[in-house]
Amino acid sequence: MLKSVFASGHAVDLVLVVIAIEFILLSALGRRSVRRLATTDRILALAPGVCLLLALRAALTGAGWIYVALALAASFPFHIADLMRRRL
Repeated sequence: MLKSVFASGHAVDLVLVVIAIEFILLSALGRRSVRRLATTDRILALAPGVCLLLALRAALTGAGWIYVALALAASFPFHIADLMRRRL
């Protein structure tokens, strides 16, 4: 059973749902806190991980290599933008 959950990509889907919930909670809680994160900041923080998860899902489900490569490549600019935003 667990093998089929991973082979179908549903394990990655579950993690993506958790990330979406995290984004919603950060948005809701951020409005009440003193140190607010802009929507762009939240997106830049979560987007590289989402892209990597999409690459994993493509690889697990047997999608073509181009989809894996595109998702991996998409994570890099998000990561660089997040680093620049944090000034690291």
